[in-house]
Amino acid sequence: MLQRRSVLLIAAALLPAGFAARAEPGLTLTPRDKADLARIETYLNGLRSLKARFTQVAPDGAMSDGTVWLERPGRMRFQYNPPSPILLVASHGVVVFHDSSLDQTTEVQLGRTPLGILLADRVDLAGSVTVTAIQRVPGQLQITLVRSASPGDGSLTLIFADSPLMLRQWTVVDAQRKETHVTLYDGQTGGSFDPALFEPPAEAKTRD
Repeated sequence: MLQRRSVLLIAAALLPAGFAARAEPGLTLTPRDKADLARIETYLNGLRSLKARFTQVAPDGAMSDGTVWLERPGRMRFQYNPPSPILLVASHGVVVFHDSSLDQTTEVQLGRTPLGILLADRVDLAGSVTVTAIQRVPGQLQITLVRSASPGDGSLTLIFADSPLMLRQWTVVDAQRKETHVTLYDGQTGGSFDPALFEPPAEAKTRD
């Protein structure tokens, strides 16, 4: 069962928490780096929709699982398996985090969260986004990104299986350096989803 402390830590990792993090310098890109980033851009911009199972590790080490739907631009739903009361929905430019057991709802602008980078209409790994790290191991490629204008909002590390390129995992680090890891499996790409999936529950909509 996802405990309340773990739930709050997960929310903190997805929502901005001030500007405590130090700014990370960008990399001096090699020709290989530039080629890999071009491949990742092409892949992500072709990834318009995704449904997958996920396993999540909170900053305190607690684990949870469920189903995630992603539809770019700007829409995502994390549905946690019972008995968790948590629902996280991104749509209409905001992220809504709803805990039905506590009757609590938190809402924040999507553009201020690290996941907003992934949900952008077009992913551009230069300019508004700064690549702070590229790592390679056999069969795997990962990059770490921050928003160039506000690196203190946190970072997003995307981990891909390589040959062929496929998104497998991401790590969100908030402004206080707390990490949340999400691993995807049984992923299905393409198609469209019922728009109702990306609407917050009625009780969340009515809250201020």
